[in-house]
Amino acid sequence: MNQSEDTVLLVDDNPTNLEVLYQTLDGQGYRLLAARGGEAALKIIGETRPTLILLDIMMPGMDGFQVCERLKEDPATRDIAVIFLSALGDTETKVKGFELGAVDYISKPFQAAEIVARVATHVKIRRLESQLSHRNIELEQEITRILATMREGVFGLDMDASITYANRAAAGLTGWTEQELVGQAAFEKLLYTDGEGASRPLQDSPYQQVFREGKSIELECERIWRQDQSSFYASLNCTPVLEHGVVSGAVIVFRDITQRLEAQKELLETRMELQKQRQRLAHIERLSTMGEMAAGFAHEVNQPLTAIANYASVSRRLAEKEDIDRQKLGASLEKMQAQALRASEVIQRLRNFVRKPKTGKVVRDPNEVVEEVIKLAEVDSRHNHVPIHFTPGLEDISICIDDVQIQQVLLNLVRNAMEAMADTPHREEGISVSTSSPSPGLVRFSVVDRGAGLAEDAEDRLFHPFYTTKDDGMGIGLSVCASIMQDHGGEIGFARNEKGGTTFYIDLAALGSPGSLG
Repeated sequence: MNQSEDTVLLVDDNPTNLEVLYQTLDGQGYRLLAARGGEAALKIIGETRPTLILLDIMMPGMDGFQVCERLKEDPATRDIAVIFLSALGDTETKVKGFELGAVDYISKPFQAAEIVARVATHVKIRRLESQLSHRNIELEQEITRILATMREGVFGLDMDASITYANRAAAGLTGWTEQELVGQAAFEKLLYTDGEGASRPLQDSPYQQVFREGKSIELECERIWRQDQSSFYASLNCTPVLEHGVVSGAVIVFRDITQRLEAQKELLETRMELQKQRQRLAHIERLSTMGEMAAGFAHEVNQPLTAIANYASVSRRLAEKEDIDRQKLGASLEKMQAQALRASEVIQRLRNFVRKPKTGKVVRDPNEVVEEVIKLAEVDSRHNHVPIHFTPGLEDISICIDDVQIQQVLLNLVRNAMEAMADTPHREEGISVSTSSPSPGLVRFSVVDRGAGLAEDAEDRLFHPFYTTKDDGMGIGLSVCASIMQDHGGEIGFARNEKGGTTFYIDLAALGSPGSLG
């Protein structure tokens, strides 16, 4: 609004006073209007809506106070600035003028410079207020447009948790119209309810932090009820509205997460199916390993069975004699029993290794796990003439593992190490297996060989499916090992030895450490 558009109305029953005011403000860039009395002033005001009124108080008929009261009662004129003019300079009169809504008070007789300065000041203030009002309206309209285009639902709540505003998305998500939502009791119809109009006790709800403490809350999965009594789950933010530091309501922004929850469910089912497939593949790999070791185990079992047959034949001959030598017979039976236990242990080790793993994990001593693996590998050790040396380096440390799967990983590493040394001059040195703790809370199993070593590009492909350095290998052994270690939250890796060969290792969290699965 330009200054030339500002209208100033002069109201006084004395023509001389009007003439003096007119001459004082003429040439200041205002449109000047004059009225002799209250009734005439109100008529002009209804037609022109002036920016500012210089209003005499003492007038016959309708005085200045009554004119001001009429202006402030009408929404169309209440924002017009009023400056009272009066010869009455007592405090009571001034206070009454300000109480009626006047912006200033000038005592008669007035000075021309004072009139010009005060009018200029209040016209400028009115102009700025008008600009601010227009800007506020524009901002409100812009906010309304933004809220209308948001995908998230938005509720405004008062201190009684009644909805004062709802955007288009909130209506679409809940099944009510925007107009129907306004006035609804949010915690009886939509939130924190059983869906049948019975709200849960709010004193124990997280929403109390918003209304009582003025704190924002974020709820990841909150149930919201629709008009048709169906419901959906939403992520929700509730933020307090503060006026002069005091909570006067709240704003709720929510997003439907139904599709996200369904996707999470599908992902979980896929992960479970993948886990089952990994377990099947690991089981197949164990059976394949046992197939490769079958000849050695057959020989391992055949030896005690042959011994049992021989001791049984001796026992039979001793029993057929009339004079039975009970001492020799007892000794023969004891040896036969020992061989039977030996064969049983070999078979039991095989059964434990090839069985499908049970659900859940067990707490084990790392050194005992290695010792059991070495017993399984003894057949290959004798067949390849590669001894196994074990150096236990841990005491009073436990791990929580799937017993069979970790044994499978270690047996794979041990057998690979023996195969790597089988045709080398160093094979009589054997392989070294050890347990250690490279850092607090970590258990490491290491398998060291003096074989030919790995190719230069092994880092990029070694643990990938179907990569193998063996002529008859399928390339799934180390890949399965990597999957097993991933499921255990552990790590598998290798390092090239300075004197030749390779060190393979697996790392697992010790029981009770932050990374432990137990």
